[in-house]
Amino acid sequence: MGRVLKLGRVLVLTGAVLGLVTPAAQARDDGARTSSTIKHVANIPKKGAFAASEAYSTDLAFQGRYAFQGNYHGFTVYDIKDPAKPAVVSRVSCPGGQNDVSVHGDLLFLSVDDPVKGDSCRAEPTSPAFRSAWEGIRIFDISDKSRPKYIKSVRTDCGSHTNTLVPDKTGKAVYLYVSSYGPQNDFPHCKPPHDSISIVKVPLDRPTAAKVVAKPVLFPEGGNEKQETLLAPTSGCHDITVFARRNLAAGACMGDGVLMDISDRERPKVTARVTDDNFAFWHSATFNAAGDKVVFTDELGGGLGAACTQAVGPQRGADAIYTVEGGRLVKQAYFKIPRHQSAGENCVAHNGSLIPAKGRDIMVQAWYQGGVSVVDFTDATKPQEIAYFDRGPLSPRDFGGAWSAYYYNGHIYSSDIQKGLDVLRITDPRTDSAAGKRLKVLNPQTQ
Repeated sequence: MGRVLKLGRVLVLTGAVLGLVTPAAQARDDGARTSSTIKHVANIPKKGAFAASEAYSTDLAFQGRYAFQGNYHGFTVYDIKDPAKPAVVSRVSCPGGQNDVSVHGDLLFLSVDDPVKGDSCRAEPTSPAFRSAWEGIRIFDISDKSRPKYIKSVRTDCGSHTNTLVPDKTGKAVYLYVSSYGPQNDFPHCKPPHDSISIVKVPLDRPTAAKVVAKPVLFPEGGNEKQETLLAPTSGCHDITVFARRNLAAGACMGDGVLMDISDRERPKVTARVTDDNFAFWHSATFNAAGDKVVFTDELGGGLGAACTQAVGPQRGADAIYTVEGGRLVKQAYFKIPRHQSAGENCVAHNGSLIPAKGRDIMVQAWYQGGVSVVDFTDATKPQEIAYFDRGPLSPRDFGGAWSAYYYNGHIYSSDIQKGLDVLRITDPRTDSAAGKRLKVLNPQTQ
C-alpha cells in the first residue's frame, strides 16, 4: 500500500501473544465470481483485536508448514499442513503499519512505518516530527511458533514501509533491504533528500546485534521528480525484489523502476532505470524464473481509489511487463484485470508472485477488491489472465480486498484486508506442473 506523507528505545522481550483461536476453516465466497479453474477451499477470518476494520491484513511469508500474515495490529502464525483446514497457532499483538513480514530460520522481521513513542509493542502513536519517535524493523524469535518473542529493534531512516530479505554469501548473516519514503524538513529521522534505502545486517548467531550497516544512495541526481502524473516524486523506494543467485534486484521506487547489481550486498548499484508517463506510483516488482523479465506494478491512487473502472482504462493502475535485454529494461506490454469493478471498490495492481509452472511464466497477483488474478506472461507482449477469484464489493464501503496473493506448495494463499486468510486451489493444464513442487521457505520478495 502506498503512503505519500507521514502523519502525525526500550527493548521489550515479548509481544503480547493473544489467546489461541482455531476456528473451523470455511470458504467465505461473499458473492464471489470465479473462473472454472479456481476453487475457494478455506477462509480464516480475523478475530479479537485483529477483527477491527482498521486492523488491515497485509503481507505473507511461508516456512515449512507455517504461514505468517502481517496485520496493522501485529501478525498471525498459521499451521497450513492441511491447506483446506488452516489453523491459527498464535496471534501477536504489536501494532505498527504495515507490519510487512519476512522470515528466516527462527527469526521473523516486521516493517514499521508509523512513528510511535519508542519501540515497544505497547508504544503509542506519535508525530514523526519528534526526535524520540521510532520507526523501523522489529525482530522476533519464532523458534516456538506458539509464543514468538520480540528480541530486537532497529531504527531506520523514514521507517520501514517494506523489507526484503537478502541472504549473504557466507550463510552467516542475512540483510534486510529497507524501503521507505516521505521525507520532510521537520522530521529529524527522515529529512530530504531521501534518495536511499537502509541496509540492516542481522548476524544469525547473534540477531540482537542487528544494525544498519549502509544507506546507499540510489538516485544521486534526485530521481523522477518532475513527472506531473506521479502520486509523489521519487524519494527512496517502495519495494525491492531480489534474485539473489544472479545478484540482481528490481526496485519499484515511486517514480522510477530500476535494476540493481547486488553482487556486493552492502553496496547495491543501479544499472538500469525507466520511467513511464502512465505510472503514478512504482509499487513492486516480480522477476520471472529466468530473470530476463520483470513485472512492475503501478499502485495508482495508493490503493485507496477505484482504479479498475471502465473510465480509468486498461493502462493506468496496471502491470508493466519488461524484458531485460543487454542490461536494459525494455517495455513490452501492460496487463490489467479485464473485469471492471464498481466506483466503490478500491482496486489496483498489488502484491503477487510466480507460480513455478514448467516452461511458462505465470504469476498470481492481488488486486485489492479486484480479487486474485492468475496471469500468463510467457509471451511478454501478450499477457493474459487465465484464472481469477473476485469477491463482491464490501458493504458498507470500506478499504479492503486482497492485499497479497502468493502460490506456495500447491495452493494460493491470499491475505484479505478485511476477511482474513483465504486459501485457493487452481487446476489448469498450464499450472499443473507446479503442484508437486515444494519449497522450504517463501519470502516472495526474495526470488
